[in-house]
Amino acid sequence: MTPLRVGFAGTPAFAAEALAAILAAGYPVPVVLTQPDRPQGRGLRLAASPVKALALRHALPVLQPPTLRTPDARAPALAIPVDVLVVAAYGLILPPEVLAWPRHGGINIHASKLPRWRGAAPIQRALLAGDTATGVTIMQMDEGLDTGPMLDVVEVPIDPRATAGMLTTRLAAAGAEAIVRVLGRIAGGDAPPSTAQPADGATYAAKVGRDEARLDWTLAATALDRAVRAFDPAPGAFTEFAGAPLKVWAAEPILGAPSAPPGTVVAVGSHGIDVRCGEGALRLVTVQPAGGKRMSAVAFAAGRAVVPGAEFGAARRCR
Repeated sequence: MTPLRVGFAGTPAFAAEALAAILAAGYPVPVVLTQPDRPQGRGLRLAASPVKALALRHALPVLQPPTLRTPDARAPALAIPVDVLVVAAYGLILPPEVLAWPRHGGINIHASKLPRWRGAAPIQRALLAGDTATGVTIMQMDEGLDTGPMLDVVEVPIDPRATAGMLTTRLAAAGAEAIVRVLGRIAGGDAPPSTAQPADGATYAAKVGRDEARLDWTLAATALDRAVRAFDPAPGAFTEFAGAPLKVWAAEPILGAPSAPPGTVVAVGSHGIDVRCGEGALRLVTVQPAGGKRMSAVAFAAGRAVVPGAEFGAARRCR
């Protein structure tokens, strides 16, 4: 039997875990598509994506087109025979010509239980919404936005204190296991049955913008706690103190808090800085001043003389 030739398209670490599992399962990968190298770090040096780095370690052919919308841009990939294209957080729209390229079409690893959280940021949106569970869907791709029939679904509970980084790690492992399971059935001639997505319950997970990560102190402390965890590790929740931006990397909601305008410090102690919200208070635990390193909120308070009555952010700028 001829081995199943698996093309792969993906960019971040979430996708790299799936590619590693596919390679470990012994499938030949004739081509890897990933986003072009991007500037990173303070020096803004071009850096390869996690998928490209893994592919190069395995001596796999790598293509990095900035788009697949034009015939010239997609021609190098389409010239390489593949039986199935696995897609995971690639970041580019796949036109019909690319979906028709492999004989088994494109199969997407999506980090939610579809149809909930179709779109670019399902992990962050699930955390922001306070969902208690999410999952991974292996989906046959069509021309819609994450609308294709489902081949496999794995449910993953969300830990109450999970960050986006933690949840991504769990979903990446679940997705890697699921895609190998689906490929195994395709390779064995027993293609998994496809199930149409439910007509009800569809939601859209829009890409996260940096301004969205600014903490709005007029919201409830529970909502801000979810935001801090949803935006860790990127783009990082932030506020302002004394006119300078301040990242917030760890916090916890305090339901009982003295009355004060939103953004006002109501307590400073050995556990952190309590900042009044629209409902309750948010205790800042780990912060990072602009140009500095992460530090405990206790150390920040001592160094900046933060006392009750001081103000973080500005409610009028957060609306």
